[in-house]
Amino acid sequence: MLTGHRQNTPHNKKKGFSIPHLLQMSWHPQYRSSKFRHVFGKAASKENCYDSVPITRSVHDNHFCAVNPHFIAVVTECAGGGAFLVIPLHQTGKLDPHYPKVCGHRGNVLDIKWNPFNDFQIASCSEDATIKIWDIPKQLLTRNLTTYSKELVGHARRVGLVEWHPTAANILFSAGYDYKVMIWNLDTKESVIMSPVKTIACHQDVILSMSFNTNGSLLATTCKDRKIRILDPRLGTVLQEASYKEHRANKVLFLGSMKKLLSTGTSRWNNRQMVLWNQEDLSVPLTEEDLDGSSGVLFPFYDPDTNMLYVVGKGDGNIRYYEVSADKPHLNYLTEYRSYNPQKGIGVMPKRGLDVSSCEIFRFYKLITTKSLIEPVSMIVPRRSESYQEDIYPPTAGAQPSLSAQEWLSGMNKDPVLMSLRPGSQLLSPQPLPPERPLSTSGASASSPPLGPTAKLAADVGRKSCSLPEGKVTSWTTEHQLEEKKSWLTNGFDVFECPPPKTENELLQMFYRQQEEIRRLRELVTQREVQAKQLELEIKNLQMSLGQY
Repeated sequence: MLTGHRQNTPHNKKKGFSIPHLLQMSWHPQYRSSKFRHVFGKAASKENCYDSVPITRSVHDNHFCAVNPHFIAVVTECAGGGAFLVIPLHQTGKLDPHYPKVCGHRGNVLDIKWNPFNDFQIASCSEDATIKIWDIPKQLLTRNLTTYSKELVGHARRVGLVEWHPTAANILFSAGYDYKVMIWNLDTKESVIMSPVKTIACHQDVILSMSFNTNGSLLATTCKDRKIRILDPRLGTVLQEASYKEHRANKVLFLGSMKKLLSTGTSRWNNRQMVLWNQEDLSVPLTEEDLDGSSGVLFPFYDPDTNMLYVVGKGDGNIRYYEVSADKPHLNYLTEYRSYNPQKGIGVMPKRGLDVSSCEIFRFYKLITTKSLIEPVSMIVPRRSESYQEDIYPPTAGAQPSLSAQEWLSGMNKDPVLMSLRPGSQLLSPQPLPPERPLSTSGASASSPPLGPTAKLAADVGRKSCSLPEGKVTSWTTEHQLEEKKSWLTNGFDVFECPPPKTENELLQMFYRQQEEIRRLRELVTQREVQAKQLELEIKNLQMSLGQY
């Protein structure tokens, strides 16, 4: 920034700078413009954490935690065999010491994963060389759950990893210490499955991580033999292989549709590092970034909707986050969430379970062994507007499979079925939905012009409220009001709490922000008016139809 009045002396000219040149440079800021530049992490209050949880003390490098919109599952420390806890998401506070466990393994549980298409089904794998599938009852557990729905027996040694296929129903992958990846088809009536549909035996050592691309047609793995492999899972063939001497990969991750891979591990000098690869060519990395000299494993998490990458270190208290771009430098550091409490493991909430009213774009569940605590940490985009923020919530993968197990095994590939996170919206099905039949008494509404997106949403809300039984209308209204009140709350960070503008440019920026806020509020008022009118219309139609009978 140029301050004062400097003379354009020959001395200044010799250095190659002139006042007009400097002024021209000052208009181009050095930072990237990004809507996620000010994302901040917000830890839950003590009463919204899960306290007195006996978290496992296993040294295995896994997450030990799995989350969905209904439950949080965590591997627990217990005597005699392995077990994990399944806690309803709303049941925060102190956990009862005699809280029922899910137990049935004869060895320690090493990994757990919720079925992405069934919030009441979870897979667990163990040192006893088996994988078990559990159906979690919808009512609270009153005693230990020991009855599994399926048992998968095929590995010769302990099983360290399980992963569900991202688009096909009932397809599960497992990786064991026998150096094999096995593919299981759970779409059978048998309770014990003795043989997988496919066994991939191309690894020379223990498999450390697995990751799928968006449609599940490719599988990336890291192995203790220091190689990253991209496989065709149905054929079991290696398509690409990286054996880069400067990087010992531990975890690997497909970066959505970016055609890139990210691996975390250590450099030749034992520094923790991240390496970005071109998915089509693993011979040389696109970029490398050394982070620090700590020893804990780095767990990477990628959000394809926002192109944000989160890096969580085991034994660290902080969470670093980056924005990934197709152009160099590819990894753009944003900032980090800092905490004094180190995480033993971490769970991640699927996008459909986030609180969109507070502009939450990601949520972690930190396992803090030192305090026997599970602490939710929300990543929030600071915005004041209470209306739904379409730009930070594009359509995301829903809880509906796009393929059956047989279709995928026969060679079909399909992208995930998308859903909107807008409250009250439906799945965005790949096939157009048939038009709804209008009500017999609503002749006026049937002949009216087609509704816009806002009016359609209001109409959906109206239909939903009118289709409820009389006893439930009041409870629905109360819940809706509570939801609205919740959305009025601030995020704990106000973008307008800044010093008064000192320059004309700052004043203009503030003016434009306020104009944008006014525009958003007007839009919200219009939306509420449309909803109110639509509800009135639906009530009249309902009264007329009841009058006929």
